[in-house]
Amino acid sequence: MNETLRNTPTKKLFISYLIPSIIGMLLMAINILVDGIFVSNGVGPEALAGVNIAVPIFSILLSISLWIGMGGATLYSIALGQNNEKKAQSIFTQSFFLATFIVGILVVLCLWKQKELAYLFGASDEIFPYAKDYLQIILLFGVIYVIENILSIFIRNDGNPKLAMIGLGVTSVLNIVFNYVFIFMMDMGVKGAAYGTGLATVIGVLVLLTHFFRKSSILKFTTLKLEMKTVSEILKIGLPSFIVEASAAVTIIAYNITFMHFVGAVGVTAYAVVNYMHAVFLMLFIGIGAALQPIVSYHYGAKLYKRLQQFLKLGVITGIVFGIGIWFIGWQFSENIVALFGEMPADVLAYTTKGIMLFFIGYLFLGFNLVYAEYYQAIKKIKLSSIIIVTRSIVLFLPLLWLLPTYFGGDAIWLAFPIAEGITAIGLIIARKRLQVLKNETAEPVLSA
Repeated sequence: MNETLRNTPTKKLFISYLIPSIIGMLLMAINILVDGIFVSNGVGPEALAGVNIAVPIFSILLSISLWIGMGGATLYSIALGQNNEKKAQSIFTQSFFLATFIVGILVVLCLWKQKELAYLFGASDEIFPYAKDYLQIILLFGVIYVIENILSIFIRNDGNPKLAMIGLGVTSVLNIVFNYVFIFMMDMGVKGAAYGTGLATVIGVLVLLTHFFRKSSILKFTTLKLEMKTVSEILKIGLPSFIVEASAAVTIIAYNITFMHFVGAVGVTAYAVVNYMHAVFLMLFIGIGAALQPIVSYHYGAKLYKRLQQFLKLGVITGIVFGIGIWFIGWQFSENIVALFGEMPADVLAYTTKGIMLFFIGYLFLGFNLVYAEYYQAIKKIKLSSIIIVTRSIVLFLPLLWLLPTYFGGDAIWLAFPIAEGITAIGLIIARKRLQVLKNETAEPVLSA
């Protein structure tokens, strides 16, 4: 594995990680999208809005997975770059235990306060029954969902990105099958969608566990010995990934509340459609970062800084190209996207179509911002990574979300995301030029590209 990472041409190595990573992340996101499409077509628009109210729990669970998974995996790959396999295995064991322990406690607390949680996420009395049915079952499978994410991240870092992709692929395919059976054949409604996702995830985990039977696998469980320094580093390095997904949950909740206040139920339903697509596209950009992370962290540990710069350029270019492609899809096929979710009332259809046209402008900048944030995380520049993420998702976005509709009406809600991403991208470009760190391209990298 070490020789492959050191000697494979940069483009070839990047693509060998990029394709399985993006497919795996998209398949993970499609699990959520499939629930929305099947619920909308099989139960109705109100049920779709109810499921969307519960969707932030996916972001919360994924945020913990990425927080500990990406933090631990970064240390794991750096240890491999330093030829310290025992340390790498200990990091994996501690990361796995930490993730399952934290999520286990969180699940118990959320099940205890699930009604309050649903209303916190923006539920109304009309939507609550659907949100409750979906939320309760998803929480019951919460630990399994996190285990799948943790395993897929570490398996990718252990030189087996294809199996990580296959495991998530099996989950997605079975989720589609189970959703059809439970919703359309067994008439289980929203509960059917949740059970379908949970059972498919269990089988996906079993597929991923086959990695431990490979002779070439370095990844192994060792005797658990929690080292506070290691745990602290895992949490510190993984923090930007946590902020990305946790802020996604905050974004969904804030959007639901804002739409309900300024537009009403039409706005909440329209946003549900847009948010399902956004969940897919956001995972695509996270997939670029997930492909970069094991390569970048290894090269950082091995002090191969020139190749490191080449990988950053490849990642940034990929992020920008993908962003342009997604914006074009929204611009040209907005009505086709809405049609995936079945027939909608005319007012919902019109507002959703307009929303897609405006919201998707943000993807022109999102790829650039996230690839830089994920790169800095992979080389342990946590402050830089966190500044980018917090700026785009909290500092700029939340004030814009309230100010825009207050002064420009309900349509302007859709522009909060693209304006926040655009300002962040411009700020990042200016910061790079002013810091003048390109002189240090062959030294330990900071802001060069």
